Amino acid sequence: MTSVLKRFGLLLCASVAAGSVSAQDLSTGAPERQRQFEIDLGIGAMVKPRFSSSESYLVAPFPIISVGRFYVPGLGQVVDGRRKSGIFFFPSFGFVGERSSDDAKDLAGTKDVDWALELGLGGGYRTEHFRVFGELRQGINGHTGQVGQLGLDGILYPTDRFEFSIGPRASFASGEYMDTYFGVTSGEATASGGKLSAYNASAGFKSVGISARGSYDWNDTTRLHLQAGYDRLIGDAADSPITDQGSKDQFRIGMGVSYKFSFDLFK
Repeated sequence: MTSVLKRFGLLLCASVAAGSVSAQDLSTGAPERQRQFEIDLGIGAMVKPRFSSSESYLVAPFPIISVGRFYVPGLGQVVDGRRKSGIFFFPSFGFVGERSSDDAKDLAGTKDVDWALELGLGGGYRTEHFRVFGELRQGINGHTGQVGQLGLDGILYPTDRFEFSIGPRASFASGEYMDTYFGVTSGEATASGGKLSAYNASAGFKSVGISARGSYDWNDTTRLHLQAGYDRLIGDAADSPITDQGSKDQFRIGMGVSYKFSFDLFK
């Protein structure tokens, strides 16, 4: 895992350096007028469990989306700057890779689960040094259930260019999701040769944990991100025979780069 992180670190530094040079070349020195919309879009790579309850890890891409300014006709700027207080909303995305019985000996006898895309919305309230939020997503393809998360963060600004946040998380899921990834049918139990027992996982809280993220403004448009987290499976997810063969402790760490897009849509 160390060698993988080193390679991604080198690639990330190269990308950020390139963005820095580009921004300097285009800069005129004149202050830019504030636009109605400011959205940070980017991508990163994350080391994460191969599947829920897995003891093995893989590297997977993840999107970076952050809204700095958002204008609504008749209401004005409903989101205005990272240190402003008030209600905020954001798009929520999730991706679950396919799971195959060949991924681990613990999955012997289970049916393959196709990849799943999760789309939804989130919202919350924040001040300069605090935010609370919730999000809900709908699964497409591999599972058609609903998943969500509740979070609470403390926010610090060690320097003008660096923002750090950390806080607890609690995730929950519908019965369809839980049964897809943690349930075991009688046929799968038989096919496992007795290693797994039949199990029906119900809706409820899936995990609790903690998440941290640091973001550094390399220049006015490019941000460097580093994030990490830990989750402990609970409830029916923790009691699953699949989890008994794997691990209840799930870790992740990732890094990425985002670019700020500023634009107007309304006169």
